[in-house]
Amino acid sequence: MTATPMDLLQGTLDVLVLRALSWQPMHGYAVSRWIGERTEGVLAIEYAPLYKALHRLERAGCVSAAWGTSENGRRARYYRLTPKGRQRLSVEESAWRRYAGAVFRVLEPA
Repeated sequence: MTATPMDLLQGTLDVLVLRALSWQPMHGYAVSRWIGERTEGVLAIEYAPLYKALHRLERAGCVSAAWGTSENGRRARYYRLTPKGRQRLSVEESAWRRYAGAVFRVLEPA
């Protein structure tokens, strides 16, 4: 069986972006690539929703952004997790773990 990209559940993208940025500052393409690699290609992040999420998180004070130079020498906007973003990641990650655990309990044979 080959893995095919899955649509993200509503509200999932923000927590994935925050987790990616918890490792290091990244530009948008690197965030998308990191998520794809971590999920072994199961989640493919489209650019329009990704950049909407990055801008939404920036407006919320969860990430900050600054211009820099990418690995291939192009100008890119790098996003960095703020202390508020780390706090939000902690809260959302905990909620997602509880949610996923509940779903797995339902899927287990009785």
